[in-house]
Amino acid sequence: MKRFTPADPTPRELGFSMPPEWELHEATWMGWPADDELWFGHLSGVRNEYAALARTIARFERVEMLVRDEESERDARARLDGANVRFHRVPLDDSWLRDSGPLFLTRGEKEREVALVNWRFNAWGGKFEWENDDRIPEYVASFLNMAHWDRPEVLEGGGLEIAGGGAALTTRSCFLTETRNPGLTEEGYTFLLSDMLGVQKLHWLEGGLENDHTDGHIDTITRFAAQDVIVTSVEPNPADPNHAAMSRNLRLLREMRTPAGEPYRIVELPLPANVLHGAEGRLPPTYANFYIGNGFVAVPQYGDPNDKAAINTLRPLFPDREIIGLSSRKIIEGGGSFHCLTQQQPAGKAWNGESS
Repeated sequence: MKRFTPADPTPRELGFSMPPEWELHEATWMGWPADDELWFGHLSGVRNEYAALARTIARFERVEMLVRDEESERDARARLDGANVRFHRVPLDDSWLRDSGPLFLTRGEKEREVALVNWRFNAWGGKFEWENDDRIPEYVASFLNMAHWDRPEVLEGGGLEIAGGGAALTTRSCFLTETRNPGLTEEGYTFLLSDMLGVQKLHWLEGGLENDHTDGHIDTITRFAAQDVIVTSVEPNPADPNHAAMSRNLRLLREMRTPAGEPYRIVELPLPANVLHGAEGRLPPTYANFYIGNGFVAVPQYGDPNDKAAINTLRPLFPDREIIGLSSRKIIEGGGSFHCLTQQQPAGKAWNGESS
């Protein structure tokens, strides 16, 4: 297993890029919820919903489940008994594998090879403990015997949305915070993501949902459903604090063009109608935090009047996949949902870096 440094050839130079989520997966990586304090006293309910999500994913593809201690492993094994899940005892701070886990890369078509990038993780600008979670990509690379690039920059998977074909989406409110990569500009990110992930065109939105502790991750508001299709959250109520930001995003998206110069098809996705509050104020529930897997899309549900409308909006966008609504009412107490809790490993052979 080779470890690449910034002085070595980049993934782009070796023909690697990050594929979109809808391409075939080998597995999904997750981390079992373990800290009742981090979940504001809702851990039991969170584990119930989390187990339902993990079991659903395991119907379609293998789940690689990280468990941090004996109690977590015992609880996870009991709740997931009989499911297609492989367990790993690994020190964890939290469960948000989208952000703390690696970003996988692929190259080739018939004989697809898979590598990964190990970005730094600092819990969204130092908001929580992160030292254990920052080591997750190194564990994954070692377990898979997979070549990987170690980078000094902080980058969370939930802050970047990949379309395939070279396009990606992010938000300025997240990427340009001084608590992540001070001094790294929009231009700097463009070069960095071109070299490391094969991004040819980086689209910028301004910001995300109110009271999102990630500083506005793109995966809570706006997602690609295909290379030329973008689904984005909207809030029709002018009195709602999310209305202005979502309206501005919608205007910007309508002006954007694909790498080929064509307009995107923009699909409006409602936010939940009801305002939810948790231990730290207003919560950021959203249907955009769906997870695309092999043959399915898992969509968060909140017991809200707009739950069904969200399902009906997404179903035509994924005609070859089963659209599955699952409760996320307790999970959202932690500030995220299904996409935040998962990280896909693309199908292919792990590349150990011995040849290029």
